[in-house]
Amino acid sequence: MHNWFECKIKYEKTAEEGKIVKVNEAYLIDALSFTEAEARIIEEMRPFISGEFTVANIRRAKINEMFFNENGDKWYRAKVMFVSLDEEKGVEKRTAVTMLVQATDIKEALDGITEGMKGSMADYEIAAITETTIMDVFKYEAE
Repeated sequence: MHNWFECKIKYEKTAEEGKIVKVNEAYLIDALSFTEAEARIIEEMRPFISGEFTVANIRRAKINEMFFNENGDKWYRAKVMFVSLDEEKGVEKRTAVTMLVQATDIKEALDGITEGMKGSMADYEIAAITETTIMDVFKYEAE
């Protein structure tokens, strides 16, 4: 079971035309607590950012499933509805879950979710797929 935290990092970087601009980027990190998420995001970002940076915000991200694709350069959030039948009342019940998929475009994200859900015995519908601002995802790696 993963605990995902969305961390926002603020820092200054040099743009292509040589101007210094302030940026605010979002990253997803797998951690046990807010404290560990902050420590891990600082550790992960230190080699990539020259100069000072701050962790501007950390919040829990409710993500039920992640589908990685090393060819993808963007992250897409998908709202997937699991459909079940309430036998007592005789009506369909829909349960929404959030999934994240790495892809280059929305069609590839849809294909990634479909491929990832192939082994599922449950009926589901993909209600929405939207591009996120997440720059990268850092899974926990045991040493």
